This record gives sequence, structure tokens and C-alpha cells, in this order.
Amino acid sequence: MDVLIIGGGLGGLTAALDLRQRGYAVAVVERKQYPFHKVCGEYVSNEVRPYLARLGVDPAPLQPAAISRFLLSSPAGRTLSCPLDLGGFGVSRYALDYFLFRAAEARGVMFYQSSTVSGVSFDETTQRHMVQLADGQQLPARVVLGAYGKRANLDRQLQRAFFQQRSPYIGVKYHLRLDFPRDTIALHNFADGYAGLSAIEDDKYCFCYLTTRQNLKAHGTIPNMEQQVLARNPHLRAVFRDAEFLYDQPEVINEISFAPKKPVESHVLMCGDAAGLITPLCGNGMAMAMHGAERAAAHIDRFLRGHYSRPVLEAAYAQDWQQHFGPRLWAGRAVQRLFGRPLLSEVVVGGMRHWPAGVQALMRRTHGLPFGAEQAAD
Repeated sequence: MDVLIIGGGLGGLTAALDLRQRGYAVAVVERKQYPFHKVCGEYVSNEVRPYLARLGVDPAPLQPAAISRFLLSSPAGRTLSCPLDLGGFGVSRYALDYFLFRAAEARGVMFYQSSTVSGVSFDETTQRHMVQLADGQQLPARVVLGAYGKRANLDRQLQRAFFQQRSPYIGVKYHLRLDFPRDTIALHNFADGYAGLSAIEDDKYCFCYLTTRQNLKAHGTIPNMEQQVLARNPHLRAVFRDAEFLYDQPEVINEISFAPKKPVESHVLMCGDAAGLITPLCGNGMAMAMHGAERAAAHIDRFLRGHYSRPVLEAAYAQDWQQHFGPRLWAGRAVQRLFGRPLLSEVVVGGMRHWPAGVQALMRRTHGLPFGAEQAAD
């Protein structure tokens, strides 16, 4: 196997498509069975459009929502709005990941679904990896790409520093139907958190929020927390009052860590959330996962064609990743500190509501330019 990818989310799937397009034998290990839901804001910046077109997986058949405006509210309900420079589209991970999976499978990518990686070793003599699955299978590969998301047991096996630190954050996601402009992505603040609302396919909306375990613990249950904390924001109160919620229980994820991570660990290249997680309020995690896949595929291609040694591959990829995404992650952490605390959120929203250029400038710090129209040259 030329490349084995751990994790079949957006980063893993687009990397698989890219590397397969370049002619390599590629396998993906995914712990779930497609299709499935994920906790995610489900908004994608249009910066990914050229790359998806080059891979032959333009999402138009999914009929995503076209999003061109941004709305921000403070906990008390004060708002500001502005146009989005590039704009984006809204589509569920259930639909998009399944769409990319089917395309990759049709092009010859091998999938190990409902499979968990229990370990990865690297032989210094042969310069090859051995990936062990929980069922005992051993999968050799020249390159391993970690695209398995925010947190996994593999992080413990690789002794990644961030895994030793507890994270206070939890994420909650619903799909719903609501009378709300389909061209607008809204970010609503509340005490110790914020919620995103935006349209996806089939006249549905994604409603996803980030808060803390302490917030949940203080109120006992998710419904109690929603009514006693989130609903203090009148815009969120209207969502809970007027929306039709499309599943009985929300999707929930714990231990969301925004701590810095390394893009290369024990000779495994990382991309997407496994390399670094941008704060959800920046609305750019899905695009960053695909952009990271594009950069990883370009470097892996140079290595497999003999233009890079392994040390050069790892150093070049780490430097490239940091150059493209390090400043965005730093800006995301800085922006997040402005929200979640009611008084500070009120001051920031009140101060910026008459300065739309400032809002757009902040967005540019966490978003990129269109990429990936052509394969990177040597």
C-alpha cells in the first residue's frame, strides 16, 4: 500500500481522492459505517470549490444552500451583520461525507469501515509503517496520514502532548426546520458558549453550539441548559420555540481541544482536526480539513516519486502546514476569547456593529483564498 489514511472524514476522503487521482494505491480506515452524522457546523467556505472541481466531486448534486451573509448576536440579542467576502455553502456531513466516500470507492480507494486502529509502528530499516487494526489485521504502508478528527485513542499511543490535558468544551448539534434566511449564517452568543445556525440541503438547517462541561453540569441536562442559558439570548429563544427539531436526541461530542498540535507525530503526517482544530466560531474547519489534505497530498506525491527523502517530507510538510494554518489557528483562539463572556461579548458586538470592515478583516484572518485548481508542481 502506498498510502494508508486513518479517518474517513473530509480531510481523509479528499486526500484519498487526490492521491488516487495521482495514481497511488490508497486505503482508508474509518471507525464508523457510511453514512453517519457528525457534530459539525456544516458550513464550507467557497475557497474549497476549485479543489473539489479538480477532484471531480463538485457538491452541486447535493443541492447545498448558498450562503453569502453573516449575522452575529450578543447574549442580550444585539446584532451586527455583513456580507461574506467569498461566501460559502451549507451541506450536512451525512450527505457530503457519503458523497465523497462513494466517489473514492468508485475510483479504487480501499475502505476498512467499522474498523479501529490500535497502533502504528515505523521500521527505521525498511522506512515503512505497519498499522494494526483492533481485529488483528496488519496493514503495511509507505506513508500514513492521520485524518481521524479531534481526539482518538491513537493520540494516546502516539503520546501526543495535548492528549494529556483535559478540555472543558463540548459540542452539540441538531438538524431542524425553521423560518430563517437561507443565505445567512448566524452566530449567537450566550454565557460560556456560542451557537451557529445555517442552512443545509433539503430545506433543513444545522444548529450547532459549543459550551463547557461546567455549564452542562450546573444545569443537569442538555434541555435544562438550553432553556436556562442559551434561551436568554432572544434569537436562540426563538429557535427553541419555533423550530421543528428533526431528531429526538442531539449529536454530542466531548473533550474538544483547541490546544496546539504537531502536524507530524512519530513519522505520521496529520491533517484536518488531527493537526489542529480551529475554533468553531470561525466557521472554517471543513475548508481547512480539505486544504490540509491538498497540501499533504502534494508533499506525499513528491516523496513517493523520489523527490523527497523521509526527513525532507516531514520537515517540508510541517513547515508548509504551519505557514498555511498556524496563523489561522492563532487568530481563531484570539477571537474566541472575545466571546462566551456576556459583558465582553456585548462590548465587542456593540463596538463592531458600526464597523463591518473590521468584522470582515477578522474573518479574513481565519479564512484562506481559493486553492487546489491544479496539482502542485514539483
